Amino acid sequence: MIPRSGPEDRRIVPLHPTPPEAAAIRVAIHSKRFGPTEVLRDVHFSVARGETVALLGPSGIGKSTVLRIVAGLDPDFDGEVQRPRRIAMVFQEPTLLPWRTALQNLTLVHPDLTERAARAALARVGLKDREDAFPRSLSLGQQRRLALARAFAGKPEMLIMDEPFVSLDPELAEAMLALTETLIAEACPATIFVTHARAEADRLASRVLELRGTPATLCPHLI
Repeated sequence: MIPRSGPEDRRIVPLHPTPPEAAAIRVAIHSKRFGPTEVLRDVHFSVARGETVALLGPSGIGKSTVLRIVAGLDPDFDGEVQRPRRIAMVFQEPTLLPWRTALQNLTLVHPDLTERAARAALARVGLKDREDAFPRSLSLGQQRRLALARAFAGKPEMLIMDEPFVSLDPELAEAMLALTETLIAEACPATIFVTHARAEADRLASRVLELRGTPATLCPHLI
């Protein structure tokens, strides 16, 4: 957790504290445009294995666009991204396969995953005895747990999360935060996640980056 400070002793979190040789992810987005409109400029940062970086900023500024570029889903930008091979993503919506069981949602995505390992992964997130349930029969919280199980079952080197706790009630959000915190500590991926909630950033992140301006760029974050 990032400690809070009073106004008189606020610290500036540097944008590039990760030594180049230790970085699992290196991002250099010189420019990103949608048509004639430049939405991102000079978004440069790196993330080490085992480090969790939170990306903050107002709605519509380009946080999810950064994630899509980092994940390789949007190649139309000026710059380059270095990423590891094993990538997992957790979205705002669970994006599960509705016509497949919870167990199949893991084994179809990870063909090398044994059924025993898949069952263990489901039990790890509190879905023991729900292996044969279809997503539509699961609560939203259970669907989010299934999405986490699927992400971590592949032992990712890089984890990307786009507001995974949005629309959850406070009690469920706290449970999901605690579970995610534990899974990240166990797997130690290089993690980038977007959130609007400063409390979530404080809880999970070892470093906070903030997008500001038009076009958006990264600013050192005052804490």
